Amino acid sequence: MEKEQNQNSEISKSEKKEDNQSTNSASSQQVEDEINNNSKEQTEKSIEEKILELEDKLARTFAEMENQRRRFEKEKEEAFEYGGFAFAKEALNLIDNLERSKQILKNDEKLKNTDALKKTLEHFEIIYKDLISIFLKNNIKPIESINKKLDPNLHQAMIEIENDQEEPGTIIQEIQKGFTIKDRLLRPSLVGVAKKKGK
Repeated sequence: MEKEQNQNSEISKSEKKEDNQSTNSASSQQVEDEINNNSKEQTEKSIEEKILELEDKLARTFAEMENQRRRFEKEKEEAFEYGGFAFAKEALNLIDNLERSKQILKNDEKLKNTDALKKTLEHFEIIYKDLISIFLKNNIKPIESINKKLDPNLHQAMIEIENDQEEPGTIIQEIQKGFTIKDRLLRPSLVGVAKKKGK
């Protein structure tokens, strides 16, 4: 009888051991499963993060490309609109030289009141008008200055001239004619402005 009890207790102990082992193996299996699930989730997260990063990079690249395209369009328009800016500025020297030549001839004592001077000045005037006409066709316009208020955007005051008849700051002399090309200043007018006479 005691033997049977001992055997039974041994059987129950071995069963318990088996149960414990199976429980341990089951719990270790669960831990492994959880670890695997976590690593899968981490892998999935990292893939999702990578996708988000790539989408962000792609969006930034597209935005940069769009900005470059706009810059290129603007540069192209400006080149088309103002491509002749430097040439136009150089061409103004022709008008300046014509004006200087006219003044020199007018001030020459030997030529004063001669027919040769009158004819020469007439030809100069024709050339001057032709030049202005060509400029106007290309949107290069002279700046009106005389009797206008000094505008720092268009005029550059070179001298102040005492004058009580005109309001101070009014342009009463044009030293060099200024020009605009479309909506840009090509060259400011160099002018003399009125100031009140000192007491």
